[in-house]
Order: sequence, then structure tokens, then C-alpha cells
Amino acid sequence: MPATAPLGYYWGDDSYGVNHAPDALAARLAGDGQPLDRVRLSGATTSSAEIAEKVATATLFGGGTLVVVTEPAPLVATKPLAASLTEALAAVAPGNGLAFLDAVDGTARRPASLETLRKAVAEAGGDVRQFVAPTRDQMARWIGDRARERDIRIAPAAAALLAERVGANVRERDVDRRRQGELAVAELEKLALYRLDGQIGPDDVKALVADAVPGSTWAFLDAVGMRHAAEAAELADRLEDVPAPLLITHLHRRIRGLIEVADLLAAGTPARELVRILKLNPYVAEKLAQQARTWALPELDAALAGLLELDATLKGHAGGGDLRRRTAVSLWIAERVRRPSER
Repeated sequence: MPATAPLGYYWGDDSYGVNHAPDALAARLAGDGQPLDRVRLSGATTSSAEIAEKVATATLFGGGTLVVVTEPAPLVATKPLAASLTEALAAVAPGNGLAFLDAVDGTARRPASLETLRKAVAEAGGDVRQFVAPTRDQMARWIGDRARERDIRIAPAAAALLAERVGANVRERDVDRRRQGELAVAELEKLALYRLDGQIGPDDVKALVADAVPGSTWAFLDAVGMRHAAEAAELADRLEDVPAPLLITHLHRRIRGLIEVADLLAAGTPARELVRILKLNPYVAEKLAQQARTWALPELDAALAGLLELDATLKGHAGGGDLRRRTAVSLWIAERVRRPSER
């Protein structure tokens, strides 16, 4: 059903799509008249009363006003706040508009209050759309579409390489992909300035676009579990936003899990029984069994003991870019994760 009300609710883990969604709403409301003025507010610093004040007055001259509210969760944190915001939805004067932008981390669960706000906008006849970040297989085509919108010529191989450079090829589900689209477009426009009169090729991407592959805690833990020491060390450097105590907790949980699995396998327990005994889903059980087979039990015990030393070293040094943290983690990987034959 086409939207009829001057309202919009746009959410998802594709920040580029979410942030540009109000453009269509603004064009629909303006029609053949003058463009709407835009007022951008943050849900953390505004109120329903301020929103209502800005949208309730119809314009006499020129275009109307489109109020765009980012991260609206604080405005619906309680039932009274949510009720006040619902009243503001009905206060939008002719010629004006109101849109909410909810750029969510695809790995996180959305609050029920935001789902209630989305339904309220939809029931009022507003434009409600979800924007999902392009996957590994979609990003190159997505970049090509954005290039055509801007009359930029880019070779398919260059689009594929650009997709790789902004991190689209990382498959792990805990990667925050919200900014990948925005980063890809920014790099695309930079490349267009460099190659004004021709087609952007792979060599241009190699020369101008830095590798911005996102960190992934799951990928790091899997690299540790499989004893891929060089990969684990590289991924650890990308986890600079993960506090050191949390990183230690993740490692401790993985090593303990591998010890449990290795104990059961050493006792002759069939791998298929791990699901029932440890209450794991089949995928996780299979992965842990595969990783546990790359270790000897004494090596896992030594890795666990080494985590205590690592934790002591990192106490008071939780900064993501701290040289001491990187050195200590790299040393633990070299001494406890690397296979003896590779040392």
C-alpha cells in the first residue's frame, strides 16, 4: 500500500540507505512546489514536545519542513514518552513531514519500543522501509548501481575490489556493516575525482583505497581455535574497539569450550553426541570438534593458563590502540596458539 501520510520510518543495518530514505519522502511532499527545509534532530537530545513544535505549524510561504529524527529509541524508552511521540505523529501540519532513522547494528536485537513506533507510523499511513546492508555477493553490484546514479564509470573488476576493500567479503555475522555502504560511496566519489575522464579500474582502487576490513570477534576466535596464528594476530589488531577484559572473556570461553570437547573426544565420545551432552547447536558442535582436534589437551591447558598471565598483563591497559595490549596478545598467540612445528 503506498504511503499517504507525511511520515516515514526507516531502519536497518545499511546506514547509506537509511540516511537517504527521507529524500523520497521530501520529494513526495514537495510535489511540484519548493523543496522542503530539513531539520535534523537526535533522539538523545530532543523531545516529543520539540518535534511537535517544529512540525505542527503549516508554512505560509515557500516549502514546508521535514524533521528527521535519528536514533529515536530514547523518545520511546517509557510508555509515557512513547504516548507523547505518538501524539506528535498526528500533529504534522500540511506541507510538513516527520521521519525517523534507526540505523541498527544487524547483530543486535531491536528494542520492542522501536517496533511499536514503526507500527504506529505504518498504521498512520507513513512510509516504512527496512534497508539491509549488501552481502558479500551483492556489494559489487550495489556499488555499480551507485556509480550509475552518479554517472561514474567503474569496471566490474574495480567494483568487486572496492567491495572487498570496504570489508564486504567478511562473512562473520558479528561484523557491524552499518557504515560499509557509506564508506563505499565515499571512496567511489574520491575515485571519480581521480579518474575524471575515464573508467575506474582495479589499479585505481589499489592505489587510492585503503583496506578497511572490519574486525570480527568470531573470526578471531575461530582463527585461534584452528591455530591459524598469523591470521589470529592480524584479526586481533582489528579488534581495537573490544575492551581488553571482554577480549579475555571471549578467549577464556572458547578455550574452555575446546577443553570440554577435547576431553569428550579423547574419552571416545562420538562427535554427534556433543550436541546433546554440551547442549550445543549442531553447527557450533561441529566447529568446536574440528578445532579441538588441532590441539593436544596439554596445549589447551597451557593456553588457558596463559590467559591468566595475559589478563594480569592487560589490567589497567584496556585502550584499544595501546601498544602493550597488542604486544601481549601477539605474544600469547605466538606462545600458546602457534603449532610447535611452526615456532
